[in-house]
Amino acid sequence: MDAAEFRRRGKEMVDYVADYLENIEKRQVYPDVEPGYLRSMIPTEAPLEPELYEDVIKDVERVIMPGVTHWHSPYFYAYFPAATSFPAMLADMLCGAIGCIGFSWAASPACTELETVMLDWLGKMLQLPEDFIAGTHGHGGGVIQGTASEATLVALLAARCKAVRLAQASDPARTEAEIFSKLVAYTSDQAHSSVERAGLIGGVRMRKVPTDSKYAVKGETLKNMVEEDKKAGLIPFFFCATLGTTPSCAFDHITELGPICNANKIWMHIDAAYAGSAFICPEFRPLLNGVEFADSFNFNPHKWLLVNFDCSTLWVKKRSDIIGAFKMDPLYLKHENQESGLVTDYRHWQIPLGRRFRSLKMWFVFRLYGLTGLQAHIRKQVGLAKEFESLVKADKRFEICADVIMGLVCFRLQGSNELNKALLKKINDAKQIHLVPCQLSGSFVLRFAICARTTESRHVQEAWQHITQLTFELLQEPCH
Repeated sequence: MDAAEFRRRGKEMVDYVADYLENIEKRQVYPDVEPGYLRSMIPTEAPLEPELYEDVIKDVERVIMPGVTHWHSPYFYAYFPAATSFPAMLADMLCGAIGCIGFSWAASPACTELETVMLDWLGKMLQLPEDFIAGTHGHGGGVIQGTASEATLVALLAARCKAVRLAQASDPARTEAEIFSKLVAYTSDQAHSSVERAGLIGGVRMRKVPTDSKYAVKGETLKNMVEEDKKAGLIPFFFCATLGTTPSCAFDHITELGPICNANKIWMHIDAAYAGSAFICPEFRPLLNGVEFADSFNFNPHKWLLVNFDCSTLWVKKRSDIIGAFKMDPLYLKHENQESGLVTDYRHWQIPLGRRFRSLKMWFVFRLYGLTGLQAHIRKQVGLAKEFESLVKADKRFEICADVIMGLVCFRLQGSNELNKALLKKINDAKQIHLVPCQLSGSFVLRFAICARTTESRHVQEAWQHITQLTFELLQEPCH
């Protein structure tokens, strides 16, 4: 493919993508395929000779689309949103074309510098404390990670490194292995599984802190666990607070938890993967009060801020804490400007060496939507969740299972877990809308998350009519 054909095919692909997204609600939201469906549809080996582009594109519809779960369909209400927007897609195209691997400033100065500035822009939108803003001489700053799972792991590993240094400073005779064996980390029993996984990868024990009736961690509960562990000779070193838990979008009490962490030299990391985007709205910003106590804070613009995957933003108060944990400087990665004081080498802030020019997506989206456009998107989706909540509340057969604060509604049929499992199965088997469940206080609960950028009131109303129709059918069945 030469440049002339690329121009032609590129324009065709833009048309294909625009048509796909404009007509996505006509496609069945969840695929009708069995595991292993694809292997029999394509050859067992790569072609020896080049094939025609037209044949490849035909096979996108024949082979790929039948096995796609359409996350951007307005009938997709599962998990949390996967952000998408046309400006972000255009920026991703440019990112792919430039094709730089931005592990150091010298590897592509624009890639590094735009990222630093975009994380400052976003940090200011969130009204993060000055400590988290890099500016030109700040001690903190932000970095783009691939996912919130990576951000939590990076924070935990940095905290582990810092804890070992502190322990050895007070007792130089202690070995690293002995200190490791005493380290203990904490997170909510409602936290995402990736937090527990970070402990597993980091080789440290992770204790789950029980939550209150609102599924949030309170200060007193953590304090008691920390005191108990210290008495047992353990070293509490890391706590991951969650703002907007995956099951129910609950918010830990970080204004209570922060001072406890600070007093005990425990690194507090805040995971706000989904909810963090909403903190750009003044009415939701109070939920972030207490961030001033945190050592690191992370959320995913690729969930709810119209920036395509992958783009997970992480801020640290002291960049030296992260760099201290990951810095390796072989000669082939050194460059003459790295000691200037103005240079950030982001390879020291993450697990992989390589990194894409992801800040382009943020730059395009922030400029083409503006803060007011992004706020309008968040508010619209919260409004749609509130609309769905009111429909559920008006039907006495159902109950709301957790406070509806943002774009997630947790609800269930009054009755047994088996009844609700049967309802969810009917919903997902019909493939008109797609939902996933969660467990709250031992109850099987259905989650309804407003996900697609194009979801409107009519889609929510249709979804509720569909759910109530299936409920009526379920309740007519002899066993129910």
